[in-house]
Amino acid sequence: MLRRHLQDRLLVDAGDFPIVTVTGPRQSGKTTLVRAAFPEHRYVTLEDPEERSLALSDPRGFLARHDGPLILDEIQHAPDLFSYLQVSVDADDRPGRFVLTGSQNFLLLERVAQSLAGRAAIHHLLPLSHDELLGRDLIAVDALGAVRERPERGLFEVLFSGGYPRIHDRGLEPQRWLRSYVLSYVERDVRTILNVGDLHTFRRFVALCAGRVGQILNLSALGSDCGVSHTTARRWLAILEASFLVVRLQPWHRNFGKRLIKSPKLYFLDTGLACSLLRIRSPEDLELHPARGGLFESFLVSELYKRAWAHGVDPDLYFWRDARGREVDGVLDFGGEQVLVEAKSGQTLSRDFFTGLEHVASLAGGAARKVLVYGGDRNERRGEVDVRAWWTL
Repeated sequence: MLRRHLQDRLLVDAGDFPIVTVTGPRQSGKTTLVRAAFPEHRYVTLEDPEERSLALSDPRGFLARHDGPLILDEIQHAPDLFSYLQVSVDADDRPGRFVLTGSQNFLLLERVAQSLAGRAAIHHLLPLSHDELLGRDLIAVDALGAVRERPERGLFEVLFSGGYPRIHDRGLEPQRWLRSYVLSYVERDVRTILNVGDLHTFRRFVALCAGRVGQILNLSALGSDCGVSHTTARRWLAILEASFLVVRLQPWHRNFGKRLIKSPKLYFLDTGLACSLLRIRSPEDLELHPARGGLFESFLVSELYKRAWAHGVDPDLYFWRDARGREVDGVLDFGGEQVLVEAKSGQTLSRDFFTGLEHVASLAGGAARKVLVYGGDRNERRGEVDVRAWWTL
């Protein structure tokens, strides 16, 4: 089993909080992680019909039956339990009493905010990061371009496969498994979460989102292409985001006296899933696909999100673009210090790769660190820009 970077953070917080909560997409490895991190805890899954029935009909009796340190898996199936957990930890607030997991972030976090505020540490687990797949140690959020050994797999194989653990643990064909994953997500979760009368239209909406990976988001155009209203498109996108399938990267608002783009950019948090939705059949097809650049940007964004959440912090990641189209793909903002990151999937360094970095750095006063991550293998310094191979992420 591959060790997850979040495990150390969970153990620290279990020493401080009576409840530790782990959310994330289905099949991201939440159950495996918490059972490995807390082997002495009793494990109960609310996917079990008998356990779920008892938790729903007699929450107090359910908790009394499972006295002692307890893992409650997929707790969103019994939302009334949250109030009883609050009563329990108010009476006995020993650290690490309960570990909760859930796949429906929007339902789970709403209940945590209402009932368990100040009592629960909340963490997010995404599919495997590139470092986790290679067995590397966790590094700092801003440690772009750290010294690394080149992996055996190439860039397009990495993007094509994505990071869902079951694919790698069992050596499965990625796109076959991911197609089933999308169908089960739509059939199971979407019908539970919101009233979608036409699941075929919703599946088309998800695929259209994949076609816009790395692009400025225009909800009106997205809804129109799918045949739904702007309001419906916004609601459906919020569901995808709360399910940890996509993320909207917000623009970096520092007043440089320029007209800036105010709309977010859309990224998928697993490139393999986006490839499946785009009907990309192989790594070789991906190499020639028009969405290649957007998928490479998604890879960068998802790796930075995974790294930040493994440290237990929010990723202060943005993008910068002005009305003339000059942009930088990523801005890591650490308050008084910024790291500007440009992602280019090409394997040959071009002068154009550096234009956005240099322009934005000049507007910022030139103090920001500048990093170019590209699809090639060279690590070098070009003027004030650190050039880093994709596999150093």
